[in-house]
Amino acid sequence: MMVYPQQSPVLPDARSVRLLREMVEIPSPSYQEAELAEFLAGQMSELGYAAEVDAAGNVVGELERGDGPTVMLLGHLDTVAGTVPVREQDGRLYGRGTVDAKAPLAAMICAAVSSDFAGRLVVVGAVEEETPLSRGALHILDTHRQPDALIIGEPSGWRTVVLGYKGKLDFWYRVSSEATHPTNPAPKASELAADCWLQVCQLLGPEASHARFDQPGATLVSITGDLTTATAELSIRTPFGFDAEAFLTALRARVIRGEIELINVVGACRVDRNDPVVRALNGAIRQTGSAPGVKVKTATSDMNTLAERWQIPMGTYGPGDSVLDHSDDEHVVLVEYLASIRVLSTALNELSTMLPRLSAATGGLS
Repeated sequence: MMVYPQQSPVLPDARSVRLLREMVEIPSPSYQEAELAEFLAGQMSELGYAAEVDAAGNVVGELERGDGPTVMLLGHLDTVAGTVPVREQDGRLYGRGTVDAKAPLAAMICAAVSSDFAGRLVVVGAVEEETPLSRGALHILDTHRQPDALIIGEPSGWRTVVLGYKGKLDFWYRVSSEATHPTNPAPKASELAADCWLQVCQLLGPEASHARFDQPGATLVSITGDLTTATAELSIRTPFGFDAEAFLTALRARVIRGEIELINVVGACRVDRNDPVVRALNGAIRQTGSAPGVKVKTATSDMNTLAERWQIPMGTYGPGDSVLDHSDDEHVVLVEYLASIRVLSTALNELSTMLPRLSAATGGLS
């Protein structure tokens, strides 16, 4: 039988569920997060945060609780496009973003308020995580001092912590050809775009797979065009050690014509099981009577972006089954959402004492 933590005495469960539902009812596809950001700034202010919407459109809330370490909890506001009707049924909340990733963000907002953390908590809802550039996370890097620890809000399942993610290489291929009859043996633009995808697959080799953390995996995100012009967007999820520059050089040497334009590249990231954030989250899960689990993901998140500059304790955690990401059946089990709030709150309490001990032992964490 599944065992869940008891209700928080600080923030009632009904209030936590209402916050999540109201977040899901506000559509926030990438580049259209402003309404949700303003809503959350108001909600966080009511809960005791010093909250604002920053220049990038991120919502940022801070809780100052005296001297102590700083922990940042960062999720994202945006969702992929598309509509999933919002409804509650059989203990589940359906709607676009319930899994990826409004439930993790709502859980962090509620958990920080409910915790006894001694120090400074910064909760961020970032914009444009679902886009190639992750502009919201980059803005946080440029405008915030490095915290002592970081928790990324993504669906891991309430009893599981994510240790790391593959990296990503995104690029465009654009090509044009002279107008000609379809039967002319000369290569057409649409054929050249298709050949570019074939060359990508051949360069990556037969072992390439989205199912393996140690191998690259390619996606033809989009392809449009005709006989005279064509454009393809391609994305490769990359393992540790993948040389993006060398790959693009090799691809340019293979394509007959056209231009390859780099959109973004970010490296793979991973922490180990002994990372302080992972230990705190696993310990909190264990306190519920459940056995914690850890995993790595073959996707990419804002953890990758932040890990490129911040070499600090970090991990990813949040309610929801990532198999439901972006799907028409996207939903979160509400009892698991509430359980994740208690896990996060307990983990923050542990970090407030663990981080100063580590800092004293190492001469500073940051």
